Order: sequence, then structure tokens, then C-alpha cells
Amino acid sequence: MGHPPLEFSECYLDSPEFRETLKCYELELDRTSRFLKDVIKDGNSVINAIKGYSLAVQKFSQTLGVFQFDFIGDSLTDDEMNIAQSFQEFAGLLQEIEDDRMMLVQNAFDLLIKPLEKFRKDQIGVTKDKRKKFEKESEKYYSQLEKHLALSVKKKESLLQEADDVLDKERATFYESSVEYVYQVHQVQDRKKFDVVEPVLAFLHSILTLNNLTVEMTQDFTPYKQELQLSLQNTRNHYESTREVMEDLMKKMKNPSFICQSHTMQGYLYCHEKWALGMTWVKYYCKFHKDNRTLKMVPCEQKTTTKQGAAELTLRSCIRRKSESIDKRFCFDVETSERNAPVTFQALSEGNRKQWMEAMDGKEPIYHSPIHNKAEMELNEVGFKFVRKCVNFVETKGLTQEGVYRTVGSNIQVQKLLNAFFDPVCPGDVDFNSDDMDIKTITSALKFYLRSLSEPLLTHGLHDNLILAAKSDNLDHRLSEIHALNYKLPEKNRDMLALLIKHLVNVCSQSEENRMIPSNMAVVFGPTLMRAKEETVAAMLDIKFQNIVVEILIDNYQKIFCSAPLDGASCPPVPPPRVNPRKRQPITISKRPPRTYPGLHLDPPSHAPRDGDGAPKTRSPEKHHAICRPPVRPPDPPSARSAEPPSARPPDPPPSRPTEPPPSRPPIAQRHSAPPAPTAPTADPTAASYVASKTKFFENASKHGASPNAAATMNVKKENAG
Repeated sequence: MGHPPLEFSECYLDSPEFRETLKCYELELDRTSRFLKDVIKDGNSVINAIKGYSLAVQKFSQTLGVFQFDFIGDSLTDDEMNIAQSFQEFAGLLQEIEDDRMMLVQNAFDLLIKPLEKFRKDQIGVTKDKRKKFEKESEKYYSQLEKHLALSVKKKESLLQEADDVLDKERATFYESSVEYVYQVHQVQDRKKFDVVEPVLAFLHSILTLNNLTVEMTQDFTPYKQELQLSLQNTRNHYESTREVMEDLMKKMKNPSFICQSHTMQGYLYCHEKWALGMTWVKYYCKFHKDNRTLKMVPCEQKTTTKQGAAELTLRSCIRRKSESIDKRFCFDVETSERNAPVTFQALSEGNRKQWMEAMDGKEPIYHSPIHNKAEMELNEVGFKFVRKCVNFVETKGLTQEGVYRTVGSNIQVQKLLNAFFDPVCPGDVDFNSDDMDIKTITSALKFYLRSLSEPLLTHGLHDNLILAAKSDNLDHRLSEIHALNYKLPEKNRDMLALLIKHLVNVCSQSEENRMIPSNMAVVFGPTLMRAKEETVAAMLDIKFQNIVVEILIDNYQKIFCSAPLDGASCPPVPPPRVNPRKRQPITISKRPPRTYPGLHLDPPSHAPRDGDGAPKTRSPEKHHAICRPPVRPPDPPSARSAEPPSARPPDPPPSRPTEPPPSRPPIAQRHSAPPAPTAPTADPTAASYVASKTKFFENASKHGASPNAAATMNVKKENAG
């Protein structure tokens, strides 16, 4: 039960019940005062915590924004460009959220703390002053009453009359203070119902408005997030395919004999030369090119008295130096076109000498490094028959199998199938319908056959041009160049490639079941259909562009294989160097215009930053970071209905005015700058309610958090009113 009301008439009676009731009101007033003190203290803690959190997030955003990815290679894929920009996008999103947070929280002191402190001072403080006055006048009145009652009747009439006048005056003062105190008690009890709740409501509204803004920006960010996740997955797939090939190259390079298999042999050699004081051995770093048989010699030990530059010799022959003819080990002689006498070199070891002589076609017997003994596949009629049988088998029995071509079969079964099919005595005599055949064996055998060709389907001669085309900035240019280069392939290569790509298109058409989209299929067949002539780390880094070439072939099969290219197609441009990669934006992201902010119609807080003229600083929209946004509006925010399946959801109700199209959700910038809704007039224009004084703030803040349906309803009402 509540407290009984204090009647003004009871002030004159001043009964014990009146005093007891007044005491209950005073206890409630003290409890309210302590509560407000705690709310102010905790509110300041919340505001400071939010500001501290916002500053920490802004520092985190700045750290993300200044980081720049450094990539290996001379060009980036579209996925790598998206990844390279990702931290800047994250930083922009976080900064925008924190800008909104600071703009709303910077008014929290005016919204929460100042009104509560004002109520505590102007209402509770005044009530306490009235209470002190009431107690003082009460004590004074009853003291005077006791003195008055103690007067003797023997006093003069004039003294008694004077005493009566003094008592009446004290009684009137006491009654006046009592009535004013009771009135003030009633006032503070009534005013606290709205003067205390309204500031808390405004503060809570600002926090919820910020949360609503965060939800909106999160949904704006969703398309970019999904595109970035796809880029990350594609880049991970490229990494996995490149890592396996690079590991094989690393294992091969651990064997020094593998170095001589490349088209360039290089390393340190000591050359026997004649100097002023006699013959001496000079250390050179030599690089021999097999194609033009040139040997470039860069001196590594410069004599202080002479200047010697790099020399380039053209080799005629290479002969091992007999041990008995020289006192040094590991020597061989080279005859050149530039020098009349043979040039004697000393290698670093016997194995190193063999490598140099093998590279130079020396007369020393060639020591081949062990290689995997396997039958060499050829692109002939038997090969076409094998590929057709594999394609028919997969399209008949395995088109919907999950991970087709990505999962591998048993190596024993694959070798058994290949040896039987390519048997020189009876080639092609294999029953693909036997119980031993399964999808994994067939797909692995097909990939093995294509990898084992003496030259890949996309030949070595076109490899560099295809890679350059894949590195082009312009997507149409990529397609046109690859289209033109496809028609430069030998006829049998183009026929086999068309057969295979058509099959891969059919497989990718069932990607909902087999999970093999074109990009995934390109990761499998990129290194299979394209190979660099030399196995180097740089060639390994281009595997991701090989995958892009195959993906373009799959995505554009009809255009590339069913129509001739346009005449006059130019060669692909050389990509820019790695230190200055492509300047354009990622192809999957578009920029959203910066969000605009209306000024809040409130006095700026005392702690708000100010410029040199004393005016509060505002954030300029031109300097505001524009986060990447998709060109279309993302889906509506998730709600309780989102848990239902789409088929179970009832259709949205039709608009109230079917003759007019429903108003679409305005852009964010327009929602923030929309005119405020009209407010209802108050009954008493002189009433200075706190909510009325903050009307502008609520109107502007509500626009930040307005739902799409609410915005549409407001627009319809305005049209009806017009």
C-alpha cells in the first residue's frame, strides 16, 4: 500500500498521525536521494566505460587500417585483391560504428546525468530546505507556546495582549512553513515519476538506437563478408594445390643432380687465367644458358690494382681435363668463339663437374639422375578413346557424386587400368563396366593421363601468353585473349580440350549435389592442363593464374569453343610489377556514399571538444570513411520469423493504398536527413517537461533506429496529409 495523502488541513492540527505520515514521506525522500546518487555514479561509470571501449576499438581500427599486405609475385588475383583490402574495410566499418557511438554517447551527460543532478538539487534539495525550515519553525512555535502558557494571569493586560499577538504571529509562520513543506513533499513525490524516469529512458533510447544502427551496418556488411569468405576459400584452395607442387619441387631440389635438368646452369667456378705475375685461379659466378650456349662470368674477387667486368663467352665444346695434365681436381676445358686457347675451369666437386659438363654437352659421360619409370602418354587416337570412355563413365554414373575429380582413387588400380588400356599389343581393350571400376579410379586415371602427356594440352608455347591474359585487369580482355589463344592450339589439342571442358561444364552443372563449382574444378585441372616448361618457385606461384584460365574456359565454354575469335585481337599486356599492383577496385565490391549526420538540437556538453572559436566540433561527412557497400539493399534484419522456413512464412500484408506502389526503404543518408515528424501540441504551453525540451533529439535519434516498415508508414501518412 502507498502512503496516505497529506491534507493541508492536517497542518493546522499537527496531530501525531500527521507527524508519522510526514516521517514516512521523509524516509521515502531520503531513499530516493540515495538512489539518485547511485544512479548518477553508476551512469558516469557506464558512460566512461563506453567511451573507453570506443577509444580501444578506434585504436584497434587504426592498427588494422595501416597494415598493408605484401604478396609474392608480379600480379594479384581478384581474390587476393579483396583480401589485401579486407583490413581497410574492417577498419572502415569499425570506425563508422564508433563514430556513431561517440556522437550518441557524447550527449549522454546532458541526457542522463545533468537532469538527475538538477532534480536532486532543485527538488530534493529544496524539499530538505523546507523540511529544515518546518522543523525550525515548529520548534520555535512550540517553545513560544509553552512560554505563553506559563504566563500568570496577574500580568498586565497589555503584556498578555502582546504575548497573544506574538504567539499568533509564530503560529501563522509555523502553519505557513508546514503547508509549504507538505506542498513541496507532494510535488517531489509526483515529479519524480517522470523527472527521474525520462532521463533514464532517453539514455536507454540512445543505446538502443546505436544497437539498431549497428544491426543495419552489419547487414550492409553481409554481402561483402560473403564475397570475402568466397575469396578466402578460393585462395585457400589455390594454396593447397600450390603447396603440394612446391613440396615436390623442394624435394627434387634437395638432389643437386636435378639442377642440371633446367635450361640454365649456374654456380661458382674457378677459372685458370694468366695475370701479370703468372697464372692464377680467379673465382667467378657463372651462368650458362643452354638455348644460345652462352656463358656469363661475373668476377667475385676484384683485384685492387685492376678493374675487371663481367665477361660473356660463346661455347663450342667442353672436354674433361685429364688428371695427369693438371695438379688440380675437378677441372674441365671449354673452347669458346672469343678466345683462341681453351679456358680451364675448376668445379667445386666431382658431382658439380658432371653437372656442368652435362649442361654444356661435354664429352664426359652423362650421369642421369634417376627418374620415375612410367610409360609416356601420347595425344593419339588411343588417348582420345580413353578420354571419351572416362567422360561417358563419369557422366553416366558419377555426375552427382560429391567431390568428383577432387577425391583420388587407389594408385594400384589406376596404374592397372592405364597399363591395360595403353598396352601396345592390344590398346583400348578394357571393360569399363567391370566391378573393379569405380568413379575415383576413372577420374584419377583421366587426370594422370593428361598430366603424363609429353606436352600439356595448353602447350608450353602458349603458357606465358595465357598467364599474362589471366593477369589482365579487364575481364573482357581476359576472355577475348584466352579465346584467341585457344584457336592457336594445335588441332588435336583443341579438340581434346573442347571434349574435356564440355564434360567439366556438365559436371559443374550438378554443383548443388557434387559441390564442384567452376572455381573448385579449376583448382583440380589447372596444374593438369597447364605446366611451365621449367619447375621453379616463380612457376609455382603462377598456378593460381593457371586455375583462373581453366575457370574462364569452363564459365565461357560456348563463346570460346563454339565461335571463332574476332580478328585483330591484341596480345595481352605485360602486368605491372609487384611493387605497384593493379590500381582498380575489386570486381565484386562497390562503394557506398558516406553516411550523413544531422546536428542534434541540444546544447553541447561541457566536455565536448571545441574548436578555436569555442564552437563545438562536428564530424565532416567529406572526411568520413566510406565503407564498401554492395549496390543493392541487403535483406531485412533477422527477426523471430527468420527461424521459420521460407515456405511456412505467410506473405506480407498488402499496403493500405493498393493503387500506389509501397514506398521503398530510403537510403541511409536520406533517412538521416529526413524532416522531423510533427509533434502534437501540449495542453499547457507553459509546462516545461523534460521530454518536451528534448523533442528534437528523440526525433533525430528515432530516424537512426526506424524500421523499414515504420519509415514506409510515415511516408504514406505524409502523402495522405498532402
